[in-house]
Amino acid sequence: MHPPRTTLGCLFAILALTGISQANDWTNWRGPLQNGVSLEHYKGAGKLSETPAWTYDARGRGTAVVFDGKVILWGYKGETTDLIELITCMDAKTGKKLWEHELPDYLSDSIYNRYSIGAPTVDPETKRIYLVSNAGTFYCWEIDGSKVFELNLMEDLGRMTFPNARVGSPVIEGDYVMTHFIYSNWGADGPAADRIYGFDKKTGELVWWSLPGVNPPVDSSFSTPVLETRDGKRVAYFTTGCGHVVCVNARNGKPYWKMPICKNGVNPSVVLHKGNLIAIHNDENVDSSEKGRLVCIKLPEKLTAAVPPATDSTVLEPSAEVWRNPIGATSSSPVLVGDVVYQLTDGAELYAIDANTGADLWKLKLSNANLHSSPLYVDGLIYCPLMEGKLVVVKPGDKAGEVVQEIKLEGSCLGAPSVCDGMLYVTTTEKFYAFAIPNAGITVDAAPKPEIPAAGKAVALQVIPAEVAIMAGDKQAFRIRSVDANGMIVSEDVKGVKWETFIPPTAKVKATMDAKFNDAGELVVAPDAKISAGAFKGTGPDGLFGIIRGRALKNLPITEDFESYELADEFPADANNNPPYKFAYPPLSWIGARFKFQVMEKDGSKVFGKSFDRLLFQRATVFVAPSHMKNYTMQADVMTDGSARSKSDIGLVNQRYLICLRGNAGKLEVSSNLERLKQEAPFKMTANKWYTLKTRVDVAGDGSGVVKAKVWEKGGAEPDAWTIEVKVPRAHQHGSPGIFGFTPLNQRRVFLDNLSITPNK
Repeated sequence: MHPPRTTLGCLFAILALTGISQANDWTNWRGPLQNGVSLEHYKGAGKLSETPAWTYDARGRGTAVVFDGKVILWGYKGETTDLIELITCMDAKTGKKLWEHELPDYLSDSIYNRYSIGAPTVDPETKRIYLVSNAGTFYCWEIDGSKVFELNLMEDLGRMTFPNARVGSPVIEGDYVMTHFIYSNWGADGPAADRIYGFDKKTGELVWWSLPGVNPPVDSSFSTPVLETRDGKRVAYFTTGCGHVVCVNARNGKPYWKMPICKNGVNPSVVLHKGNLIAIHNDENVDSSEKGRLVCIKLPEKLTAAVPPATDSTVLEPSAEVWRNPIGATSSSPVLVGDVVYQLTDGAELYAIDANTGADLWKLKLSNANLHSSPLYVDGLIYCPLMEGKLVVVKPGDKAGEVVQEIKLEGSCLGAPSVCDGMLYVTTTEKFYAFAIPNAGITVDAAPKPEIPAAGKAVALQVIPAEVAIMAGDKQAFRIRSVDANGMIVSEDVKGVKWETFIPPTAKVKATMDAKFNDAGELVVAPDAKISAGAFKGTGPDGLFGIIRGRALKNLPITEDFESYELADEFPADANNNPPYKFAYPPLSWIGARFKFQVMEKDGSKVFGKSFDRLLFQRATVFVAPSHMKNYTMQADVMTDGSARSKSDIGLVNQRYLICLRGNAGKLEVSSNLERLKQEAPFKMTANKWYTLKTRVDVAGDGSGVVKAKVWEKGGAEPDAWTIEVKVPRAHQHGSPGIFGFTPLNQRRVFLDNLSITPNK
């Protein structure tokens, strides 16, 4: 951190902080209006000093948020092997670090020199900070930095990771905090899809989830939901990895409608204008071969959810499109000021567009390219951070925009600026900047207060948590409340609920969870219960009911040879001339397995084989036990089909380390995130030959560790020496055991059999 240097004008801005503390906190990446517009106005405002008020030596690719005189930044330090993510809380006036936590990354494909990593969110009610890391760990901290909860979305709920680090920002709505990702959970929610999950913001318990688009997605999306009240309901709008704009109920997740706009995933957030929604993308349109459009959609006045057993939401007709403009942006979100949309394109052109008609008002070339950053509007000026590493300040007019200032910054700008109390905050890939906006006084417009609908008649029970994983010998208690048709809470405490096993009529696998409810309403998994998964239906005295689902899981040891599975379903022939074959769905309790792996026959045995169902999932990870597991040894028989020149990759995940046989590369590789840990030893696999792979992680008292692995031909003598031993200075302390497969272009299948997970000896 470098000390502040101020001009007289800057001093006015800093002194003004004390006069309006908390009046205009920037608690989420899009600000108080959800559209990149500040409510602040300045008396006698001047240009920014090219010398920042202060800087902090953390690198960032997202947006800092500001609350209660504190700046909260999600960033990182280091380059590759020493890179570590950070959540940092600083004094907004001075930049002094108040607290900081390091966030371990693991098993993610994030490439930090390509994409924005998102932003934290602060809940003004609880004064808590929420963040989802690149690896999919969902954190909640008090404003003083003490941890409230930590949820492992990747391992326990199947949140998927992609090379472009698309993370976005959590959204607060009432009692809930929502996250929007591609999830591949278990059972009916096993197929990977763009989903939104709603958690209790105080406890982290899962309350609801929703699939508002179509399955499967074609890419990821980090579009952050935008909220409003419509038709007496609290709703959220966002774009998806399946190329849609969607609308869901923000209190229970029920999808209301969707509209396809793009043949790829869509990243930017939307803005709302006079009963319309405005969105942008930069891929091929669904109705033409042209790429990119800024589109205005007429919002339906009435919202109706699908009536069970139907699950699909309404698809808006093309006539819902009010106008379109053929510009495009891959990640940059629009800014809405009155009746004007300001949009920064991939070509670094700033457009001003009439929000009523879609007509261009003017455009201004700012640089050669801008892939991700979004602009910020403050008191008549637009602040545009650009990829080349400069902050451009534009004064918009009716017929033209004028560049009034350019400030050179170290590194590249990939996020969006934020502002609070006359201080402008900008992240770059090299440094975090705080610029004082010179002024002689600050006023703040009143933030609009959302209209929260009153609760109506109770129509259902809401059981919390809605999904559980219970280890053998443990039990789970629930909170039960009644809600109306719009998800509004009617009663906080419902008594006298009776429970029964429930099998959804659409379930592909008719399975039940080996567990029972006791008289206290707790779900109990006996010590000798088998690994299983299923659902339960709870019915109240007045006939209202709710559904929960769960997994009964075993402690170590865990073994699976797949011989008990009946191959009753048939997979058809595919485009690669693979013949049809009989298969069984993967173990129901495994996370992320559906449509990626199947139980099939190979060499006279039933084995776990990579599916060629969808090319998007040619790279797949499955988690077989919960994320708190630690100090275990994994062993399995593995094989790749193919030839001497064309093979695939197969591996095991042990305590958040991937130990993988790279078929074509002829290596045994240990990695976590490939940019930060990747070590290898030579080992040449022969196609169509079975091998035994064994691995363990040993953690020392000082937090360091050693990842060990060995491989040998199946049936041969186990070698005494480890094929590879990788020392890590900060070892992962726990993590779900898992299975990994990578079948490039789905041409060569991989197989696994005789899996065992045992305590380290």
